[in-house]
Amino acid sequence: MTIKVVRGNPTPEELAAALAVVRARAAAAAAVPSGAPGPRDAWADPARIAGQRVPLPGQASWARTYWPS
Repeated sequence: MTIKVVRGNPTPEELAAALAVVRARAAAAAAVPSGAPGPRDAWADPARIAGQRVPLPGQASWARTYWPS
């Protein structure tokens, strides 16, 4: 693995910290078994909207579809 500093002049401590983060991410990615789904993005998680109440059908249900209660 090669890391190249494109801009700036990092201190040895800053460079070591950045390298530690990159190596930890690479190790975490390598630990995931092949074929296993990756981590889900919070926006793609169906549980994010599953807790919200859905308007019940009725005469004025169209009016309740936009405004949260």
